[in-house]
Amino acid sequence: MRYLRTEYPDATIDAMCMGWKRIRDRYGIATTPFQWQQERMRPGWSGKALGALGKIIDSFRTAGWVRGHDVVIIPGMGILDPTLPLNPWGVPYALFGLAAWGRRFGAKVALVAVGADKASAKTTQWLYNRTARLAAYVSFRDESSRQTLQGEGVDVSAFSVYPDLAWTIPVTRAKAEDSKLVAVGVMAYYGGQADRGRAAEVYASYTASVAEFTRWLLETGHDVRLFYGDNADKPALEDVLAQVRSSLPGLAPQRLTAYYPAGYEDVIELLGPVAAVVATRFHNAIFALMLAKPTIALSYARKIDSLMTDLGLSQYCLPAGAIDVATLKALFTDLEARRDEISRHVGETAAEYRQTAQAQLTELSEVLFKSSSTRPAWPEHQASPLD
Repeated sequence: MRYLRTEYPDATIDAMCMGWKRIRDRYGIATTPFQWQQERMRPGWSGKALGALGKIIDSFRTAGWVRGHDVVIIPGMGILDPTLPLNPWGVPYALFGLAAWGRRFGAKVALVAVGADKASAKTTQWLYNRTARLAAYVSFRDESSRQTLQGEGVDVSAFSVYPDLAWTIPVTRAKAEDSKLVAVGVMAYYGGQADRGRAAEVYASYTASVAEFTRWLLETGHDVRLFYGDNADKPALEDVLAQVRSSLPGLAPQRLTAYYPAGYEDVIELLGPVAAVVATRFHNAIFALMLAKPTIALSYARKIDSLMTDLGLSQYCLPAGAIDVATLKALFTDLEARRDEISRHVGETAAEYRQTAQAQLTELSEVLFKSSSTRPAWPEHQASPLD
């Protein structure tokens, strides 16, 4: 949105998205629900019937919406990544529809700095492959995403790799940090597709491990800020908070603080004075690294492994689904001892990432907003971000 409003102030911008009311209010643009049945969810057979009807209705809705645009931009996110439980006839099918109708009506559909991973369900993978092939522009946020589609037989020769779009967000590092203040990012983690049958067990193990580690931080003289990156994570944060407080009944309230951020700005602000971060959510880790914070990632997807490896921090990455708390404590002790060295390295790398991510927007302008011999020149630019 910042890019479009700065570079193309006369563009007509609207969105087809999940959370359409929130996006409308936040950006002051016209919005359309991504799926017809979003606000008509019902349990049982009536819900399934509405879902089936919705797929038919959405095909026509999407066609009409795409036809009214010159450009449709799908910015960031793991839209081709099925790491967390996913129904192929939900978002994957809807994205395929956007790309297919874009090709049909001559609207340029762009997947910008997206993530991808191999799907276990053949239908999901087929939809991902077709979406990428039909798009006018595709870029990935890491090389492993690009290699995933290449392994599926998709021609990726024209697909670029750039850092995640979040790296373009302007941030200012805090002038002072509290050497004993640590931020711990919590997620309502229930495992991936293969863990559906033991989701409750995975969640309980994850929250217990995070609580045990948080308690150790407090017992070793650190103060802790608990936070999350999505409203869906609030129950997990409160579970961790309750477990820690019950095990340390005499703990001063100010030593363990829960934060409930309403947006990424709040996350960046609460991370400002901390000396180190242990994060689960992908973008929470990115925000910490943007601020040059020594960071440990509890990884639930390959995108996080790739992020930490690309920044030279692979040794500070542990699987969220099987946290060895003793190993986590040892890693944190090492991280703390090397804090200045790591912070300096991450700060230098973050500056490079910001420049490279910004360069993607220049490439995007060349591809989407300049006429070519194969597509008609457009008298007006209309761009539609899909949240």
